[in-house]
Amino acid sequence: MSIPKQDSPSSHRIALGIEYDGSTYSGWQKQKSPQQETVQQYVETALSKVADRDVVVNCAGRTDAGVHATCQVVHFDAEIDRGEKAWTQGVNSMLPRTIRVVWSRKQESDFHARFSALSRRYLYLIYQRETQSAMLYGRASYVRRELDEVSMHKAAQHFLGEHDFTSFRAAGCQSKTAMRNVMHANVSRRGGFLIFDVKANAFLQHMVRNMMGTLLQVGRGDKDPAWVAELLSLQDRASAAPTAHPHGLYLVGVEYPKSCGLPSEFSPPDLLLAV
Repeated sequence: MSIPKQDSPSSHRIALGIEYDGSTYSGWQKQKSPQQETVQQYVETALSKVADRDVVVNCAGRTDAGVHATCQVVHFDAEIDRGEKAWTQGVNSMLPRTIRVVWSRKQESDFHARFSALSRRYLYLIYQRETQSAMLYGRASYVRRELDEVSMHKAAQHFLGEHDFTSFRAAGCQSKTAMRNVMHANVSRRGGFLIFDVKANAFLQHMVRNMMGTLLQVGRGDKDPAWVAELLSLQDRASAAPTAHPHGLYLVGVEYPKSCGLPSEFSPPDLLLAV
């Protein structure tokens, strides 16, 4: 796949690492309706003020409404490189408190936030207790029934490798292929949280949430871990579990070639457990 280059030899390609609480936003991607507030909308508006020209950003991965990020990566082209302080502190001064630019790096003209990425990593956080938490609302997914994380982890191992993930993609997903390569998929318990940690070369629309929905049925004892392998072979979304809520999902890392000099993660996963 060809990677779009910068508009002119005199422009500068800048990459940003962005952190956001997606609870109140209609996802990352800018929408046609101005009533639907999105993270991209706010980031582009703030960057345009600092750059003194209209700025359009490209992201590593579009997150759904309610999904969070500690390391979303975007790139844009600017006629003038105003420096790291302007692209971080200056832009942050014009953003809502729930969105922050955490780093800025100048890149070569062939860098692309999406197409240059080698992998993406997500965490999905679940907490279990008799009553819902007021403090964790919108930050982690709640289940009342106790889950068997050992069975969930066993089930998650069927995701490893390259598969057709048709059973785990949204009906409206526009990707040309459902083939994805999952590099790790772990379920573990840490403190009061159950964590699904998954890394792949790329993800389909709703893929992680659909994987999580299926793992929840295994964790409740409703399905056997081998069900995941069956669903992969069926390639039928209607046969799999309902989509899990977005509240517990975090984009925590995007990996690029070392030559790019970009952080693969910004916030260590343990930091998420301090919510």
